[in-house]
Amino acid sequence: MTDIELKNKQVAVIGGGVTGLAAAYHLVNNGVDVTIYERGGTLGGQVRTIEVGGNQVEIFYHHLFRSDTVVIELIKKLGHHDDLAWLPSVGAMHSETKIYPFVGALDLLRFNKVSIFSRLRLGLAALWLRYDSNWQKYEGKRASSWIKKWIGDSGYRAVWRPVLRSKFGAHFEDISMAWFWGKIYLRFASRDGILAKEKLGYLRGSFRKYIDSLAEAIQKASGTVITETAVDEILTTDNQVTGLRHSRHGIINDATCDAMLVTTPTNIFQDIAPPAVLDSPYGELLDTVQYQWASVLLLVLDRPLSDIYWLTMTDEDMPFVVTVEHTNFISSNEYDGNHIVYFSNYADPDDALMQLSVEEVLDIYMPYIKRINPEFDEEWIRSKWFFTDRAGQPVVDYLFHERIPPHRTPVEGLYLANNTQIYPEDRGQNYSIRMGFRAADLILADLADPAS
Repeated sequence: MTDIELKNKQVAVIGGGVTGLAAAYHLVNNGVDVTIYERGGTLGGQVRTIEVGGNQVEIFYHHLFRSDTVVIELIKKLGHHDDLAWLPSVGAMHSETKIYPFVGALDLLRFNKVSIFSRLRLGLAALWLRYDSNWQKYEGKRASSWIKKWIGDSGYRAVWRPVLRSKFGAHFEDISMAWFWGKIYLRFASRDGILAKEKLGYLRGSFRKYIDSLAEAIQKASGTVITETAVDEILTTDNQVTGLRHSRHGIINDATCDAMLVTTPTNIFQDIAPPAVLDSPYGELLDTVQYQWASVLLLVLDRPLSDIYWLTMTDEDMPFVVTVEHTNFISSNEYDGNHIVYFSNYADPDDALMQLSVEEVLDIYMPYIKRINPEFDEEWIRSKWFFTDRAGQPVVDYLFHERIPPHRTPVEGLYLANNTQIYPEDRGQNYSIRMGFRAADLILADLADPAS
């Protein structure tokens, strides 16, 4: 198919998050007409921002690893490479009011919550996973079983059990070892050597810079971006996608297309998908998807809470799994002297906490924040928000790899790309962008050769 013929093809992208924007960018750069439909008022998904001290900061914390080559290359291509800073991060573990730094290998030896033998096993297991690239052999295995076998019960109880439990709730014992491998492998990939300190990347001025540039590039290439528009139904004829029905400010309209990429969470896709998808083996795969809520209590303080950037919480009664003090990574001077702290939590779908106001959440969190810094006082708080995402974290159990739906659905011309298909890597900007590019390539191939 010629570029002229591709130019006459219309592709609808549902969802203006990172995956949808990346796919649209790739499609328009290959001569396809694209329209993005975003339900909310802003683009970027979890990379949305708010203003603090005259600068933008993400509503959910973000950073890059050295291995995030796809997003790094995209940032460079969009003209923001000079704004990408690689900075040392200070990580630590919190247990029973005490903070244990984990900046270098020697810090592990000082972690006296477990025996010296357990500390060595914790370190050796991490090194093993860092240099073991054969993640496929971990499919079908539980992370909890592997950790208990190779690290031991004490290391599991002190470090990894509370982390898995906080992130996955009732499912924590069944989480995939392949997923756990990815978490360890990724963290070590941002070190220049075994004993080197970790360096993480951040786009000065926030990652919104490249999101805005993506949208501008799409529109400059004759793509269309429509916000505040909900897609209510996917339209088909003879098992071929033909368009969609959308609503904006109460006005309902139909739009036609030759292909469609849906990048919403699975439950939203199920609400609008045609029967040919839902009443099929593909639909059965969609029914198996389970999500945990993701949330952050974001506080803007008049002083630091601690001197740690990434603080993993290991007390099992903690209502949040990690504390991320952004301004221990990016200077508070960037935010007019304000100090920005995220308290991250994951919760089961029926957890009442996700329905509470920011004031109610803060009341629950206050005693636990004081475990980090006993002097913490509500008077330190200048601003506060509570952000949630009901599809923030897919439950990646040990049989998850058997239930991942392909990007091509049973309806010709209809595709799905969301965070349940990133496996074995975890959700993140880099892999969401990579998935958007790959889905776009599938669409281009099928448009060029419909028989494929």
